[in-house]
Amino acid sequence: THCVSGCVCPHNQVFDGRGSCIAPEECPCVHNEDFYSPGQSIRVGCNTCKCRNRKWHCSEEPCLETCSVYGDGHYTTFDGKRFDFEGDCEYVLVQNYCGQQGMNQGTFRVITENIPCGTTGATCSKSIKVFLRNYELILSDGRSDVIQRAPGGQMPFQIRSMGIYLVVDTSVGLILMWDKKTSIFIKLSPRFQGQVCGLCGNYDGNGNNDFTTRSQSVVGNVLEFANSWKVSSSCPNANSTEDPCIANPYRKAWAQKQCSIITSEVFAKCHSQVEPNEYYQACVDDACACDTGGDCECFCTAVAAYAQACSEMDICISWRTPSICPLFCDYYN
Repeated sequence: THCVSGCVCPHNQVFDGRGSCIAPEECPCVHNEDFYSPGQSIRVGCNTCKCRNRKWHCSEEPCLETCSVYGDGHYTTFDGKRFDFEGDCEYVLVQNYCGQQGMNQGTFRVITENIPCGTTGATCSKSIKVFLRNYELILSDGRSDVIQRAPGGQMPFQIRSMGIYLVVDTSVGLILMWDKKTSIFIKLSPRFQGQVCGLCGNYDGNGNNDFTTRSQSVVGNVLEFANSWKVSSSCPNANSTEDPCIANPYRKAWAQKQCSIITSEVFAKCHSQVEPNEYYQACVDDACACDTGGDCECFCTAVAAYAQACSEMDICISWRTPSICPLFCDYYN
């Protein structure tokens, strides 16, 4: 067999691209541009894939899907639809009190509220409320508080730390990861597919119908969709906002320079798996919007959101440095 660089391999052998001739069944498998020998295994999401006969053979366990909210109103639904929305009310992120089921048939509800900072009104933290059984969990000001609304029953929350995140495991197949500031990642069991509603969408595998309002209408306008999920009807509807880089042009060059780390070689391994440009633009918007109280937090949160999306694809990027969004041992100890 004739191979690249003019090499010739014996009959029934092929060139491996690294200077050797091997049998076809010994060819490696490729994942994220890395080579794996036959018999080696990797984790992809919640499944295990094994390299055999040049192909990956993977288990097919149903995985928890993730809805993410970070920074100044950047959302990605369970079905992967991305949108931006900024509102000053409390909004339903996800609940299983939907449609014909009525208010008495659901088991959980997650509510978010933005907390603005600085002079621009940019969001620098969020308050999260989780209602489950007779309990309410409040995540705010970097801490968690549990309120028991009625006597009886075992507490359905387990709270632990994982790196910079506070992780909430529940008894119903709902997991929350909160960075104690503006990022919240909600993971939900596949058994809730098509049974939830809110800003995180309906989790039916189709992102095209995620803009389903509280009245179960599918709309194309993000403001109409998102405003329908405000908790209090007395709260004012949010309106579209001005481009923060136009409002603060003196911050634009700094924001673009800082956020270019997302599209740089630092994250090169992830670019083919998680499209970086939308994360880059969200980073620039947030970095332009933030000033007092969130100058670098907004930038760091935006990059961390892309790093987390890469992590969901089993691509771990070491992007923090002593000069770029450093974390010290105190965070982990």
